Amino acid sequence: MEKEWWKKAVIYQVYPKSFLDTNGDGIGDIKGIEKKLDYLVELGIDAIWISPVYLSPQIDNGYDITDYRKIDPMFGDNHDIYHLIDKAHEYGIKIIMDMVANHTSDQSVWFQESRKSKDNFFSDFYVWRDAKEDGSEPNNWGSNFGGSAWEWDQNRKQYYLHYYAKQQPDLNWENPRVRQYIYDMMRFWKAKGVDGWRMDVVTSISKDLHFPDNPNPHGKPYVVGNQNNGPRMHEFIHEMNQEVLKPFSMMSVGESPDSTSQDATLLVDPEREELDMIFTFEHMHVDRAQSGVNGRWDIQKMDLIKLKKILSSWQINLRGHGWNALYFENHDRARVTSRWGNDKKYRYESATAFATILHGLQGTPFVYQGEEIGMTNPDFEIEDYEDIELLDNYRELVLEQKTISKEAFLKAARKISRDNARTPMQWNETDNAGFTTGAPWFKLNPDHKEVNVEDDRKKDTSVFKYYQTLIRLRHECKILTEGSYELLYPEDPNVFTYKRMLDGETWLIVVNLSDTQFELSDYLPQVLKKETLIIANYRDRTNTDGLLRPWESLILAIS
Repeated sequence: MEKEWWKKAVIYQVYPKSFLDTNGDGIGDIKGIEKKLDYLVELGIDAIWISPVYLSPQIDNGYDITDYRKIDPMFGDNHDIYHLIDKAHEYGIKIIMDMVANHTSDQSVWFQESRKSKDNFFSDFYVWRDAKEDGSEPNNWGSNFGGSAWEWDQNRKQYYLHYYAKQQPDLNWENPRVRQYIYDMMRFWKAKGVDGWRMDVVTSISKDLHFPDNPNPHGKPYVVGNQNNGPRMHEFIHEMNQEVLKPFSMMSVGESPDSTSQDATLLVDPEREELDMIFTFEHMHVDRAQSGVNGRWDIQKMDLIKLKKILSSWQINLRGHGWNALYFENHDRARVTSRWGNDKKYRYESATAFATILHGLQGTPFVYQGEEIGMTNPDFEIEDYEDIELLDNYRELVLEQKTISKEAFLKAARKISRDNARTPMQWNETDNAGFTTGAPWFKLNPDHKEVNVEDDRKKDTSVFKYYQTLIRLRHECKILTEGSYELLYPEDPNVFTYKRMLDGETWLIVVNLSDTQFELSDYLPQVLKKETLIIANYRDRTNTDGLLRPWESLILAIS
C-alpha cells in the first residue's frame, strides 16, 4: 500500500514566494517552508507540493524555468532544498515538486542556443515554423495569456510557438532528446529524495503538427477533436511513466485543463500506466458565463446544480478506473470563500462548508496555503495586481478590443484572478502579517488583522481546527477513501447532499451553500434508526433536530 500512499494522504500546496520570508527581503524562501514544518505536522498533512523554485526570470511567477536543476537565489540555494527534503522526511512528510514540461523560459540555455540557427544541437528543442508567404503567423492560434501564440524571432527568421507568455516558448516533444532531457532532470530530483511530481499543463505537451486553424478566430491553441491535447499526448505520458514514474515509484498529478471525467480515465486508469491523478478545470468553470466573449472574465453566480453534476461525474466515472485529485483552491484559483461563499457575514461557515464537501469525496484532497484558516480575496485595484495573465488580458480586452468595461473586468478580477491566492500568508496580525520583516513583494490582504493563523487557532470557531478534524477522519476512516458515492437531490440549488457507503455503513454529507436556512429533516432519510454526528461546523449542533442554517455543514453516520 505504500506505493499508493497518496490515496490516504492530504497534500498541502506551498506557494514559496508568499509563504514565509526568513531573510527580510520580502520574498518567501525555502527556509521559510522548513521553519513551518512543525505547523504542517500539527495540521496533519502528509505531503507538500512546492510551486516552482527553480531559476527563473519570474515572468509567470516561476512557471517560466531557466534551469530545472538550479534553485533561484530569491528562494535560497540547492542545499536549502536538499535540507528541506531531508527534514520533511524526518517529520514523515513527503515532497512533491512542481514541473513545467510544456515550456521553458526564453532565458533557458536551450532556447538561447535554439534561436541561433536551424542546425545546432538545440535547434529542434522548440516548435519553430516559417511565416506564411505574406509574412503572417503560421496559423490563427491565440495564446492562453492573450495575443498570438506565435512570436517572430529575428535571429532565426522564424516564428516560435508559445501557448502562454511569449517569454515561455513551447518545447518540441516530438524530439526524443527533449524527452530524455526532461526524464533525466526528473531522475536528478529523485536522487535528491523527491517523492513525486505535480505537472503543469502536461496534457499540452503534444502538438498537432498540421497546425489547423481554430474555427474561433480569436481562439486558443487548437487540436481537432480535443482542444490542447495533441495526438501523441498519451504516448508521451506513458513513456514518461515507464522511464521515470514507475521505476522510481514517484507519485504524479497532472494539470489537464480541458479534461472531463470521460477523458480522465484514459490518463489515470492504472492499467494504462500514465498518471496517478489529474487536476481538471471543469468544476472551476461553474461561475463562467457560457455566452461571454471575454472568456473567464465573463462571470456569473456559481451554479451549484452544475457543480454537483460535474463533481459527481468524476466520483462515478473514475471509481474503479482511477483516482480523483480534489481541490477548490490553488495558486491559479481564487479563495473559494470569497469566490463562491459569503466572506463577509459567514466567512468561517463558508470556508468549512466547502472543506466538508471536498474532504468527504473519494480522492486525494489538496489544501492550498491559507485555505486552512479561511483566507479571502483582497479587493485590489487594477494597478495593485501582478499577474501577467490578468495584465495581458486587461490590455487586450479592456484597452484594445473594448469588449468589457474596466469596472466589469475589475469585478471579475476580484472574484477569480490568480493573484487573489498569491497574497502573502497571514501568520499573525502584525503589520506584515508575520510574513516578512521587510517590504513584501506583493500587497497583503488588509483583513490579515482579523484573519491569521495565530488568531484562528485560538478561536472555538477555528477553520484550522476543523481542517485538522477532516484530515484525521481521512486518515482513520476507510469509508472516505474506499466508500462508494451517491448524489442526493441533484436539482436542489442551495444544498449539496451525498452519501458515502462501505460494508453496510453509510455516511451522509449535508452542506448548505446559501445564506438561507432550511428544514434539516428535508435532507435526511425518512427513518433514522441510529445516527452519529461525525463533524459539524456549527458547534452547537448535537443532533438532527431543527434547521439547516446558512452555510452549515455536517457529516452523519446513519443506519
